[in-house]
Parts: sequence; structure tokens; C-alpha cells
Amino acid sequence: MASLTPGSVWFFSLFVPTRQRPYMEPENRTEISEFFLQGLSEKPEHQTLLFTMFLSTYLVTIIGNVLIILAIITDSHLHTPMYFFLFNLSLVDILLSSTTVPKMLVNIQTQSRAITFAGCLTQMYAFHLFGTMDSFLLAVMAIDRFVAIVHPLRYLVLMCPRVCGLLLGVSWVITNLQSLIHTCLMVQLTFCASSEISHFFCDLMPLLKLSCSDTHTNELMIFASGIVMGTSPLSCILLSYIRIFWTVFKIPSARGKWKAFSTCGSHLTVVSLFYGTIFAMYLQPASPSSSQKDKAATLMCGVVIPMLNPFIYSLRNKDVKAALGKLIGKVAIPCPRPEQFLDVYHVPGSLLGARDREMHPIPYPRGVQSLGGNRDTE
Repeated sequence: MASLTPGSVWFFSLFVPTRQRPYMEPENRTEISEFFLQGLSEKPEHQTLLFTMFLSTYLVTIIGNVLIILAIITDSHLHTPMYFFLFNLSLVDILLSSTTVPKMLVNIQTQSRAITFAGCLTQMYAFHLFGTMDSFLLAVMAIDRFVAIVHPLRYLVLMCPRVCGLLLGVSWVITNLQSLIHTCLMVQLTFCASSEISHFFCDLMPLLKLSCSDTHTNELMIFASGIVMGTSPLSCILLSYIRIFWTVFKIPSARGKWKAFSTCGSHLTVVSLFYGTIFAMYLQPASPSSSQKDKAATLMCGVVIPMLNPFIYSLRNKDVKAALGKLIGKVAIPCPRPEQFLDVYHVPGSLLGARDREMHPIPYPRGVQSLGGNRDTE
């Protein structure tokens, strides 16, 4: 079975065949306190390229999402439910990318693949928390677009701060609960087989493959939570957009249809990219390369898409572009006025107009003739 990735990847990965773990006799069990991450490649000639690529990706992710967050905070025009959820999506993308990429960069730089048992569980908890929260936020943003287009006159009432906070709070509670359950069940297992994890971070299924305990309860919980966490956000998004399309198609004017669809463009792009990657990876026939397929899906959902989200929302949204322009303008170095340069270099006052000379009198040495005036006398 391929390891589980954020959101609905869990559900589709359940149908990939598993490799049976050999049973370990009680007397042959040896407790281990750390694991070794296999990484993306063990070839030395690939390490410099991988380090440069993932460092660049991580920096772009952090800078892009931080700019989106600052733009929303500083611009009062973006203090709406739509951008409140976008603010949280950018924050979650930063945390999701920070869960795996920094550790991978450290491992490449230090040539050490070791990770402690506690660190492994922490990474697993955080990855599934923020990864699943990403898909939940996409579902909540679809609800927001549904209310804005289908019930525009009641939008501010239906999406009041209390409702927005409730939607966000319920999502955090559910995602924390499922991550906590998986972590608690994982703590109870005994790991005594090979300590090498066939992934670039600690994930559920690669860890279960290393356990010599009975993992039936863990796998049952993964199956149940995979159905709930995988299908619920996707179903919510699909139902919301079916209703949105039905409403938009009844708008008589083409301009009205385009205006309605334009508010959903960025969100639809992110949803298509997120779930399109999942479907493309996991709706293929099972093959021995399922481990590599899972790594590719995880990289897309946990590393690449968080980097692309700021560009998608800024390039397709005039309000965000305007807010970013104001933000960059505030932090830019102010350009000096022309008369400030004249003051510094003591340019003759006749170069300025009469009114400017009155406002900014510039002295020049006695005995020096100005370009338009008389020679000074002693």
C-alpha cells in the first residue's frame, strides 16, 4: 500500500496493494529509537541538484505566502470572508511545506538521514494535520463562493464572522483529532524490522511496514478516516460548484456570467491542480513502482502546490494584485524629490523657476554669474 498523502490521497492510496510484512518472533525483536529516511535519491551526484531545487522552492513558498498574508492584513478592502480563508490557506501552506522540506535540506547538507522516533511521530502528525487542513480549507472556500453567487443578497449575513470562525474552528478540530488518533495508535506499535523508511519523510504506511506488531487496528482506522477525510471535502466542493454552475447558467447576459465565474477562477485552478494530481497518480493500474508514485504525489501536494498558490491567487485577482502593489510601495525606499538633489549639489538658483527660488532659495558663491541673472558685486 502506498503511503497516505494529504486529504483525499488517503482514500485512493487504500487501493494500492500492500507488501506483506514478515512476522517477527518475540525473541528476535529489537527495539529501535530512530529511523533512516530513504530520501528521493541516494546517488551523490543528485544531492546538490536536489538541495538547490528544494531550497529555491521553499524560499519561494515562504516569501509568496507571507506576502499574501501581509497584503490581506494591511489592506482593509481584503477584510472579507473570502480573503479570511485565503489568509488561513497561505498560513497552512507555509506550515505544510515547513514540515518536510527543512528536514530534507538538513539531511542532504549533513549527509545524515537519521530522524528520532519522537521527531518522526511529530513530522507525521504535522504533515497529516496541515495536509488535511489544506483540503478542508478548499472545501470551506467553495462554500464561501457558493453563498456569494447563489445567495448574494444574504452573503454578509450568512458568512458573518461567527460563521467563518465556526467553519474554520470545526476544520481545525477535526483535522487535529484524526492526526492525534493516528499518532496515538502508532505509539503503541513495536518497531523491530528494518529502520529505513522508504520515503523522504515519516508517513503512516511506510512506518506501518516497519512494525512487527499487529497493525490491524491502525489499518482499519486509516481506512475509516481515509473515507471521511478524503471524500467529505471533495464532495462539498463538487456539490457547491454544481449549484454555482446551475445558478450562473441562468444569468441572461454573458457579462454577468463572466463576472460570476471570475470570482471562482483562482479557487477552481487550485482545486483542479490539487485533486487533478491525486486522480492522475492514483487512478492508474497498480504497479511495483507505487512507492515512487506516492513520492511524486506527496511532492506535488505538499511542496509544489503550496508554492504555486500565491501566484495563482495574485495573478488572477485584481484586488490581491492591488494590495500587493500597495504593500511593496510601502516598504520601498522613497525616491528623493528633484529639489533635494539640487540642494545637495548647490545648483544655481536660476535653474529653478522664480516661484521655486522663493520656496527653496539656493545660495551660490559671490562673484559667480547665474545663467539668467547679473554678476554679483562686492
